[in-house]
Amino acid sequence: MLSLNRDGLTGKVLAGERISVDEVLELYRWPLEEVGALANARRDLAKAKSYAGRGREIVTYIVDRNINYTNVCNVYCKFCAFYRTEKDEDHYVLSFEQIDQKLDELSSVGGVQILMQGGHHPKLPFEWYLDLLRHIREKYPHINIHGFSPPEFQHFAATFGMPLCEVISEFKQAGLGSIPGGGGEILVDQVRKKISPLKINSDQWLEVMQTAHELGLKSSATMMFGHVESIEERVEHLRRIRDQQDRSGGFTAFICWTFQPQHTVLKVKHPTGVAEYLRTQALARIFLDNIDNIQSSWVTQGPEIGQIALRYGANDFGSV
Repeated sequence: MLSLNRDGLTGKVLAGERISVDEVLELYRWPLEEVGALANARRDLAKAKSYAGRGREIVTYIVDRNINYTNVCNVYCKFCAFYRTEKDEDHYVLSFEQIDQKLDELSSVGGVQILMQGGHHPKLPFEWYLDLLRHIREKYPHINIHGFSPPEFQHFAATFGMPLCEVISEFKQAGLGSIPGGGGEILVDQVRKKISPLKINSDQWLEVMQTAHELGLKSSATMMFGHVESIEERVEHLRRIRDQQDRSGGFTAFICWTFQPQHTVLKVKHPTGVAEYLRTQALARIFLDNIDNIQSSWVTQGPEIGQIALRYGANDFGSV
């Protein structure tokens, strides 16, 4: 139970001490501007020693692009507007030539990374993925491949009948540089069963991250909120991320964004607004004391709110 008064909790946050689940739930009820100020203080503490002591003044970003190599998927998440079946006329698998075109465009503007993800395609062979990674690494050695989310890796392991660690190791050897945190949504199984009943469970998502970190691959961590979850379940998600970081230490950044209901079968009565987004990001900064970088989600919130989010604990603008 919460044992600190308001001043005591404020002092604890400003001192950089770890706060409990009960304490972050208490902070959720505080005025937004107060939570934002505390998140900024935590950001300053986290970045004080970076960039020769100038980390508090610097916002980082990366020039990259998303490449969705296929939209064919057999998981049918209720929140997803992207997936298609092989029977849909607009389903696709990108050819290596099409991917090259995207990489050439990225290289022409100084890009250094791709975020490469796709659906759970039931028929692409294992070697297709390895050949793709080798092809990109050999032709574009200056571009980091930030690719394949935890659900994809569990899909590969199940489809190809291989141990998870072997799949990730083979991908790394072929050229994979890091792993995105997609597919995390909310790491509470009762939530996942409502929004994505065919997708991997929370422990399986964390298993991929543990294995990848043990193999020397870094990753991001994410949260998609504002659908069927409660505030307590959002905090439980953050707790599981923080605990995983304590164990394996491989998360380089955390990104949260709001559910985008357009063209999905998952309907919400009251879509999450800007204030709730800023509050949730700020609380993530305060609670996740072992992840240095918090990325604003300007892609879902818009560039103006993305900039405002830099005053609510974020220090990174992500992909541009």
